[in-house]
Amino acid sequence: MSIHHAFEILIALHITTGAPGLVGFWIPVAARKGSRLHRLSGQIFVTLMLATASFAAMMATMTILEPVATHPKLASHELLGHPEIIRGIFGWMMLFLAVLTINLAWYGRACILNRGDHPKNRSPFNIALQVVLTAAALNCAVQGALIGQWMMVGISFVGFATVGTNLWFMLRAKPGPLEWLTEHIKALVGTGISVYTAFLAFGAVRYVPELALSPILWSIPLITGVSLILYHQRVVTAPLRRARQKAAA
Repeated sequence: MSIHHAFEILIALHITTGAPGLVGFWIPVAARKGSRLHRLSGQIFVTLMLATASFAAMMATMTILEPVATHPKLASHELLGHPEIIRGIFGWMMLFLAVLTINLAWYGRACILNRGDHPKNRSPFNIALQVVLTAAALNCAVQGALIGQWMMVGISFVGFATVGTNLWFMLRAKPGPLEWLTEHIKALVGTGISVYTAFLAFGAVRYVPELALSPILWSIPLITGVSLILYHQRVVTAPLRRARQKAAA
């Protein structure tokens, strides 16, 4: 089996798990928080995202090793046809986004599972995910700078910010009463941002390759996702704020 055929199989697997995950993302977002529907759809979403990102990491690794063989249609493209550009954008940057998705999905799941036992959030695996994401983000920035793709440098800061906020919560001795919940929301909505970003950018390249480099396309999931995070974090913390205001009155 050629590397291109193996790559096509991974794409099919990636779509098989990613497509229902993209649609299913909106169910736990819209469902009543804590309801059976919210919990079940959230568990399915996390599982699908971990699988989808794992396939993406395999695809990215194959692209790094054989950029032209995995993307033969791009080989003659005016802007993206150079092997180093293919390797950078569809290899190193895709690998970074895959690691980011795995990190956020696992961390978001851990936040809710460990809500009654915060020290478990500092498990060796969870800590290791932060180290791996830091390395992936740094590599994405360096590789982007080397080939003059500054979008890769810019998006790497999402990884640094993710690691910083994750560790800020994980390493705290006594987080606030609802911080596990706000972190859970941040991480799993962030997972959706990461996957929708990859879907719009890397999916679009099959039809309109130039869109893979469009800042506008990349900004749509980010703006939507950050808005959802801020809204839901405010909603879930509203009862606590009202109780504090009442106690202070």
